[in-house]
Amino acid sequence: MKQPIYRFLIELTNGRITSYLLQKFAQSKLSRFVIPSFSKTYKINEQEMEKELKEYQSLHDFFIRKLKTNARITHAAEEAVVSPVDAVIEDIGMIESTREIVVKGKTYSISEMLGSKEKADVYAGGEYMILYLSPSHYHRIHSPVTGTVLEQWTLGRKSYPVNRLGLKYGRDTLSKNYRTITEIQHEEGKIAVIKVGAMFVNSIETTHNGDMLEKGKEMAYFTFGSTVILLFEKDTFMLDQSIKAPFNIQAGKRIGDTVHRSGQV
Repeated sequence: MKQPIYRFLIELTNGRITSYLLQKFAQSKLSRFVIPSFSKTYKINEQEMEKELKEYQSLHDFFIRKLKTNARITHAAEEAVVSPVDAVIEDIGMIESTREIVVKGKTYSISEMLGSKEKADVYAGGEYMILYLSPSHYHRIHSPVTGTVLEQWTLGRKSYPVNRLGLKYGRDTLSKNYRTITEIQHEEGKIAVIKVGAMFVNSIETTHNGDMLEKGKEMAYFTFGSTVILLFEKDTFMLDQSIKAPFNIQAGKRIGDTVHRSGQV
């Protein structure tokens, strides 16, 4: 009975006013009384949380919870690319030469997603991966590789659902929703980490300091569920062939390897 109620409350965030009210409630001390119920409903693993359930002062604090040290182990191989989040890998595929991807039968423009044709040209012919975070997931985002932040920018204003139904029936959610893009230069090429807001709750907070990112280290966090899109430059990434969407994964787990491009200096 409780899960439909929570789903209904989350769906209310599709409206500007209800979103604002729910956000205020989640940040209030009063909301701490629903944390035990929420945790039980979504089967949160309380054993791996940094704090006891009773220590969270609001539902918002619980959403952005940290985990105990070593609750997530980052794959150590130098060439390994790891998942930046706990999520369901909803889709994997090639980025067309036209700078488009097809997800759940819908075509999305990478140019629109990144904000310019010039940015999209870098990833034409490469690969993409879409990772969906539900309300049950750990909401902190970690770097998939070790590298340097080339640029970080924000686009979009509104946000609509990015779950499976949202991807199938929504209107260009991945390329129009509020989103923050971090472009990373690693030893073999570039990766764009696109953090997509969901359902008007446009909370994507950057937590890394400086321009250097270490694989597996925290770089940002979401409030509520959302989506991360990874874009890989052509011929720089080889997917782990055991991964077939939909696929449940945790932050730090290997999703593939970087590839040294022939002729690259």
